Amino acid sequence: GQTNLKSPEDIQVYVVNTNFTLRWNYTGNYTNVTFSAEYSWSEDTETNGTEWKGLPGCQNVTCTECDFSSAITEYDDMYHVRIRAERREEVSPWSSTFEMIPYFIAQIGPPGIELQSMNGVIKIKVSPPEENQVRKMWITPLSFKYKLVIWENSSNSEFRSQNIFPTDTIDDLAPDTTYCLKVQATLPFEQQEGLFSPIRCIKTTRKVKDLLCATNLKILALNMEFHLHWTNQYKQHVSYNVQYLMGYLKKLHDDYSVKWLNVHGCENITDTQCNFSSIITTVSGFYYLRVQAISEYNRSCLSNEVKVDPLITNEIGPPGVKLDISNALLHIQISPPGGSESEVMRDHYDLSYRVLYWKNSSNNEEEIKVKEIKQTIGSISDLTPSTLYCVKVQAFSEDYNKSSHFSKAECIKTPGDKILPLIILATFVIALIAVFLVAVPLVFALYKAYSKIKYVFFPSCQPPLNIEGFGGQLLSSPYLLTAEEPIENCSVIETIITEEVNQIVFKDYKHSKQSSRDSGNYSNDDNTSGSKVSEEMLEKETV
Repeated sequence: GQTNLKSPEDIQVYVVNTNFTLRWNYTGNYTNVTFSAEYSWSEDTETNGTEWKGLPGCQNVTCTECDFSSAITEYDDMYHVRIRAERREEVSPWSSTFEMIPYFIAQIGPPGIELQSMNGVIKIKVSPPEENQVRKMWITPLSFKYKLVIWENSSNSEFRSQNIFPTDTIDDLAPDTTYCLKVQATLPFEQQEGLFSPIRCIKTTRKVKDLLCATNLKILALNMEFHLHWTNQYKQHVSYNVQYLMGYLKKLHDDYSVKWLNVHGCENITDTQCNFSSIITTVSGFYYLRVQAISEYNRSCLSNEVKVDPLITNEIGPPGVKLDISNALLHIQISPPGGSESEVMRDHYDLSYRVLYWKNSSNNEEEIKVKEIKQTIGSISDLTPSTLYCVKVQAFSEDYNKSSHFSKAECIKTPGDKILPLIILATFVIALIAVFLVAVPLVFALYKAYSKIKYVFFPSCQPPLNIEGFGGQLLSSPYLLTAEEPIENCSVIETIITEEVNQIVFKDYKHSKQSSRDSGNYSNDDNTSGSKVSEEMLEKETV
């Protein structure tokens, strides 16, 4: 049971597309030594195959590698491979087992390429790996991306890399110059890079300049409104057709040259601009545009193509701003760029807003404050009363690294301080109450004093005549008593003297009576009766 043969070492499996190669090292004596391999296969990647079989293409081989592509049919299952050395009846122990899932260790093979040089450019057509194979490791060839490496065929050339489509045009080349290139297929989502194609070289031609062709194609896009502008170098009459191609068609390996369509409204025009917003029906893809110039003799020329990736090509315009103040807060209402109906601007860019606000005063050193918000409604607190605040807003998208110009500055003045007017009003009310409390008793006291004085010195009624006074003397007040007139007791000595005295007294009485009547104060029937009695008494005395 003993043997002098050594086991093979360093077992490796190399997979390119669906081509499988087993390689190993052998350090023993090669004389008359052959190698045979076995494999086991399991659909369950966590268990080993229970049955070992001879590996087709790797039986009794004399070199240290073999091709066993025909043995592998399932590329997502687990395989185990081992190998041993043999010399006649003598065999070595089996090598260590190599485990593999073919898809995970497979490499992308080189693509095929076809080149054509014309009018100063190189046209290239790339065919995917495994194009002519029945069994395919890569079942979705549309997932391939192609990377081109090109350089001038000289000693001091620089390599230039760029991504290309299966059918593409390489421009910006020097005329009459030999260029060499190679192409690599990749699967970006799986982070796999394939092998480069064999190097191919080709010489460029001189480009014929045609003044009929439109040049300097430029796209201006703002808030999802797209305009194409170009330059006319032709001095005679020329008309234009603007054409577009859906971008996904270039990813196909079919000929897309017949799939260009005219932009509606930009057919047979003489202007050098076109609004092609109508063709942007989705923002997830991209488009290509070109201009076909047609002379009056029906000769045509196609311009270079320009690519339109809507969300990247488009620029964001400034938003709208409205200001309002309530409850000591400055409220900012923002209208998204493109208006409230622009769902693309609102939904796809995930816009944020940068708000700049400051006090608009004569002091140029006033600090400009910045506030970033996600909503279209914001507010600013800590406002100074009776101050003019100005605001301008910028929209920006972090996802697309885009920002708009700032909006036009909008200003609004904050209302005055409400505390000072309240203090003034409260002070006025308190003062008014105090004045009222002091003035009312004072006025009342003055009124009482005035009433007393008026009642005493200026009565509203006069005393009756019997107490009013005699001899024409008036009483100034009913409360002030006058001195009683002395009554002189006289006796009649002579008749003549008595008569004279009586006449004088009677005349004085009449004069006093007349004066009382003229005054009209308190005349009544009782007084008249009293006067008559007095007259009768005087007459008796006279007699």
